[in-house]
Amino acid sequence: MTALSIFLISLIQGITEFLPISSSGHLILIPALTGLADQGQTADVAAHFGTLAAVVLYLHRDITKMISSILPVTKTDKASLRLIGLLILSSLPVILAGLIIEVLSPSVLRLAMTVALANIFFAWWLYWADRQPVRHTLYINGAEYDWSNLTAKQAIFIGVAQVAALIPGASRSGVTMTMARQLGLDRLSAARFSLLLSVPVIGGAVVLKTINMFTAEAQPDMPALAAITSLSFICALGAIRWMMGWLTAANFTIFVLYRLVLGTLLLSLIMAGIIS
Repeated sequence: MTALSIFLISLIQGITEFLPISSSGHLILIPALTGLADQGQTADVAAHFGTLAAVVLYLHRDITKMISSILPVTKTDKASLRLIGLLILSSLPVILAGLIIEVLSPSVLRLAMTVALANIFFAWWLYWADRQPVRHTLYINGAEYDWSNLTAKQAIFIGVAQVAALIPGASRSGVTMTMARQLGLDRLSAARFSLLLSVPVIGGAVVLKTINMFTAEAQPDMPALAAITSLSFICALGAIRWMMGWLTAANFTIFVLYRLVLGTLLLSLIMAGIIS
């Protein structure tokens, strides 16, 4: 694995994992422009492990509270227990849908055209949703959020929307933030809940892919994988901090415009025969 491959994999996965801009579009675009081949499942696992570590570090206060709330030796934190329940409700739809997709494996989900059109469609949906008035302000200050105002019904809607993330180009973070905004949540709370939802999703993916990786015959390149994990961690943590800082004073329009440009570029490359 070349130094350029390591750098690009880490940069793409680290930055696009949590921003509402779709990692799939970039993973198709970069090989087409650079000629680099797919680096395989081991590199994917390493990159996801780095992004998982980044989001866990960023959310360490929330995660610590949730873990403490279920331990018998600590005082019950009803708010944290309720947040765990909401995250489970939001995660169930994508888990069930993911199992179905894994079995059926529809070929349309592997088409570059699907990625391009999904980027454009979901960009417009985010634009429309972000125009909705804020009806539920959950953000308090710093890292404090009042999740008691997030209902089970809203959590289920966000979870159902997350199923759309199984469409390459939709963006898991993008669809969850979009639905949260459509339901009237403030931007910071929409982004924070999306980050919380990413932990079980990415964690589950890392576990499954790691099992597959170590059952394969090929010996993984551990130094390269360690480099990918480290760089992905740095890029992801930087991307999360930048996004949350941006959303304190601005809206999602910059991400909408970026995705429209990306989707249009992908369509152009497909029509030109550069991407198939």
